[in-house]
Amino acid sequence: MAEIATLRTHIINYVKTREVYAAYRKAGYSKKFLAEHEADILLHKAAKQAFDDLGIKKLPTVKSLQAEYATLLEEKKKDYAEYRRSREEMRELLAAKANVDRLMGYGEERQNDREKEQGQDR
Repeated sequence: MAEIATLRTHIINYVKTREVYAAYRKAGYSKKFLAEHEADILLHKAAKQAFDDLGIKKLPTVKSLQAEYATLLEEKKKDYAEYRRSREEMRELLAAKANVDRLMGYGEERQNDREKEQGQDR
């Protein structure tokens, strides 16, 4: 999901700065033009570098990225709800186990063993 958000940001930056970068190229990579529009040109180059790093030849549309993001978010919510139910069930089982151990005296045996070990160490 973070990858989609990052890619979406780069696409938006690329589209917004495309005209400025085209004008920069037409100006013959002028230092004066670069000084005036440095922020936009750097954003454009960073977006282009990110696309190259990801190996993207054709840019996906922002709409398709938003649809994919929405699908993943829905899936995450569903999975997280299942995780919460499982975690709650585990807590209940651990509480039941602790109660059974207490009733069966397992806790007392361990306590007595610890007291014996501490007494021998002295």
